[in-house]
Amino acid sequence: MGMKKAATLLDDLLQNAGGCGVIDGGFATQLEKHGAIINDPLWSAVCLINDPDLIKKVHLEYLEAGADILVSSSYQATIPGFISKGLSVEKGELLLEKSVKLAIEARDSFWDSVKSIPGHKYNRALVAASIGSYGAYLADGSEYSGHYGPDVNLDKLKDFHRRRLQILVDASPDLLAFETIPNKLEAQACVELLEEENIQIPSWICFSSVDGENAPSGESFKKCLHAINKSDKVNAVGINCTPPHFIEALITKFKELTNKHIVVYPNSGEVWDGRSKKWLPSNCFGDDKFESFSSRWRDLGATFIGGCCRTTPSTIRSISKVLKESSHE
Repeated sequence: MGMKKAATLLDDLLQNAGGCGVIDGGFATQLEKHGAIINDPLWSAVCLINDPDLIKKVHLEYLEAGADILVSSSYQATIPGFISKGLSVEKGELLLEKSVKLAIEARDSFWDSVKSIPGHKYNRALVAASIGSYGAYLADGSEYSGHYGPDVNLDKLKDFHRRRLQILVDASPDLLAFETIPNKLEAQACVELLEEENIQIPSWICFSSVDGENAPSGESFKKCLHAINKSDKVNAVGINCTPPHFIEALITKFKELTNKHIVVYPNSGEVWDGRSKKWLPSNCFGDDKFESFSSRWRDLGATFIGGCCRTTPSTIRSISKVLKESSHE
């Protein structure tokens, strides 16, 4: 699949979705609602080992809620992470592949069940293979600080991501989702990897932000987007796992800084303490707020909208409802 054909896949989805595609929501949140225990360095990826059927169930719940893009359960799934759990390299690679296959199976079975129903409002969803940041693998909260220390350079980050990227691409997702990137260095590493591996499927690179203005490292998004804007391998950029009240200003900022599609999937506004591994009490957006703000975010220029941590299928149903209703008016 050449890049031109690959990009058409995203464009076709946007056209079918009325100009704005719906991404799924919090994965670990929903696994926990079903009783999964994921207090583990592998986080939601531990269910790839313990309960793959539950992963598929959660994918189906998001499809039923109206998601146009399913993000795979590989965010915190890495070869070093699996090895640290006592698994072999080969087993780790198979689990990475499985994360994509489970999402594809869920998408295909759901689409087979609804495509012949007259008047249904679903689109055939795309599967995005999730590639969490180096900080996500460290599981020390550094995806929200961008401070990886003096020993982490461009080559180390590329080496860390390369094999996982190769395996995920070989599993045949529709696109790649680099998530919670906290600094310019890792964004550059992602772009260079896509070039070096000659990746032929679409991709997006999403940053987190803790102040609503800059990347977690303190670097400006203008600096962070420099390498991304020069690459034709990256089709969209945006923000994930960031408080929703920052999103409006960040969309406006990104519209000034890039011509690429803009992706936003904020968390609920609750704050995660990466060191003590718990959610702190804080103001959060309910489904009603996501519903009212989604159309605003779309009007400001976001072309893909969803949810991250602590959002649920009901959140995605609210987003999908407002975006799909307005696109059919």
